Amino acid sequence: MFVSDNVKIRIQTKISIFSFLFVALLVLSPTSKAIEKLSLGQPASAKEIKGWDIDIRPDGKGLPVGRGNAIDGEGMFIQKCASCHGEFAEGLGRYPALAGGIDSLDTYDPIKTVGSYWPYATTAFDYIRRAMPFGHAQSLSNDEVYSMTAYILYSNDLIEEDFELNQNTLAIVEMPNRNGFIKDNRPDVPMGEPCMKNCLSKKPVVTGKATQVNVTPEEDEVVSVTSSNSNGADADRGKVIFAQCIACHSVKKDENKFGPSLHAVFGRKAGGVETFTTYSDAMKSSSIIWSQESLGKFLNSPQQFLLGTSMPFAGVKDEGGLNDLLEFLKIETAAEN
Repeated sequence: MFVSDNVKIRIQTKISIFSFLFVALLVLSPTSKAIEKLSLGQPASAKEIKGWDIDIRPDGKGLPVGRGNAIDGEGMFIQKCASCHGEFAEGLGRYPALAGGIDSLDTYDPIKTVGSYWPYATTAFDYIRRAMPFGHAQSLSNDEVYSMTAYILYSNDLIEEDFELNQNTLAIVEMPNRNGFIKDNRPDVPMGEPCMKNCLSKKPVVTGKATQVNVTPEEDEVVSVTSSNSNGADADRGKVIFAQCIACHSVKKDENKFGPSLHAVFGRKAGGVETFTTYSDAMKSSSIIWSQESLGKFLNSPQQFLLGTSMPFAGVKDEGGLNDLLEFLKIETAAEN
């Protein structure tokens, strides 16, 4: 085979470029010497790597040492999870149900829960350990995670209430939908030329509606609150934001949920609803009087404003949204309502 001089030059040039890149990668690779020379970062310690390396495989590899059962988990779940997911893991408001729905996935109204949808109990543990409870992720001990996982599995009739979950037994729990997932073996097919004109040869026909599975309401909800003040805060927008709160709080007098009623909250001492008995110690012992300013700071970052509060809420970080929420609360929680 014969090649021209120009081809030889191009081949030699490519080889030189590849050689340069290879050497550059060696020089810039994150060795201790390179890091020290460039003053860029530091080698990850074994402790730091261990803090990130918390994934758990379906077969249970990676499960930490610990134990728990549904009896232990019930009280923990009610305290830390029930405000969103209900006392029996049935779900509240817009928050998902964790129990029920088994054998519903092939129906017209599938209900996806841990029991009906998740293929492995180990990955439920993994998720709870990583991300729950909402606003306080990774605050649970391993025993607490085992206990809460056990309570959820017990709520789905998958284990007995005294069955001990631990690093050896969790992986043997068989989930109803363990065989409901398949690998996508379809070959990759290059996308053809996109259609740019006369794409619809026939008039489109609606074949299904979300209302048929109770997803979309027939009519838009009528918002009764209408108010906007001088700083641009809008109570209508605040009502939408308050949807994050209704699982725990009511604006009606004497209607306590997992959190106290917010009726007449402005001007009230924190922890001051006599009919609500599960305030945190931090809330009961505080001297806070709820005002526009103090309530705003609390709703922006509950844990930062009042260390030790049991309110499982990350906070409203957007200043405009926070003002809208306060405007809604000022109208809807007024003492005369």
